[in-house]
Amino acid sequence: MAQLVYSQQELMQSHAYARPQSEAGMRLHGGFDDAGTYIPPRLLHRGPAIDAWSTALRERGGELLEADSSLLAGIRYPSFSQSKLLLREGLGQSFWNTLTITGKIEARGQVLATMQFPEFQDAVELDISHWALGHLNKGLLRAHGIDEGGEPESGIGGHDAMWFALRDIAFGEVDYPDAIVPDNIGRPETSDQQFPEIPNAIERTIYFLLNLLLIEFRAERGFSMTENLLRDPDLFSDRRSEAEYAAEIVGRIRADELVHVSSLRLYLGEIRQLAFKASSGGTIPGREIVDPMWKGIVHWATVEQPKLAAAQQRELYIERISAHPESARILGEFHSLEEAS
Repeated sequence: MAQLVYSQQELMQSHAYARPQSEAGMRLHGGFDDAGTYIPPRLLHRGPAIDAWSTALRERGGELLEADSSLLAGIRYPSFSQSKLLLREGLGQSFWNTLTITGKIEARGQVLATMQFPEFQDAVELDISHWALGHLNKGLLRAHGIDEGGEPESGIGGHDAMWFALRDIAFGEVDYPDAIVPDNIGRPETSDQQFPEIPNAIERTIYFLLNLLLIEFRAERGFSMTENLLRDPDLFSDRRSEAEYAAEIVGRIRADELVHVSSLRLYLGEIRQLAFKASSGGTIPGREIVDPMWKGIVHWATVEQPKLAAAQQRELYIERISAHPESARILGEFHSLEEAS
């Protein structure tokens, strides 16, 4: 029978690496086996645990939350072609900023390692000690947070430092000003409680997990585009090998992120299967909480947010291009490459 109960020590344990990951003078998480294959951190037991809990969920008649990054396959601003144009014309600051901002946003994820989440067990009658939800405060979310923001006290970088490393490898020395990070990349949270019959802390946690999954999907689309730009033979002509190597590091980050997506879909699939105790008596099916929340978040991410983001970014890109000696020509081509809404 598969193991379904784990200690925090087990969920935090990594494989025995033949050599650790170090790039651009930084010690990073993860490492390589004897054949040189990259192995993500903290997966020795966490990976099998996610698989075992997913199997158990299906055996109970449930399923992981049905969602993937394709739901965000709408317009991008800037588009791949627009980004490629800017790099080809020597306007690399925007792409450099993207890599910098991504690293800084990843660093924010370290908060997951320190947050104390409410215990779902307190809101349901069913024993969930052998579920993934029973382990959120026992290493699962801590491991996720350290993946993103590293272990600064130990001098080991996570995805934050990996983005800074690959940026520096691809671009070399530049004199661009530091990039400014948006205050919020998820759907803004409201103070109104949609489901007053369950504890507010539980509702907010469900919303948080759904938002986090959406952010992971958006990140996957961005990471894919970044890797493709770095591998494009028309770009970084004077640093072609460095750009290829930087793309390899993006691939390692994407490998790390697989467990984040699968685990979040698992948590939310388990929540959908639960019956939450209602303050007025009786229970509320978890799917009646998760599904409308998810619908609202997806609508924001696919209908409302892209238009707002494009409008804000358009002004910034026009300003940067306008400083180029051939701004009129580049602006004309840049606008022609914009994806139709």
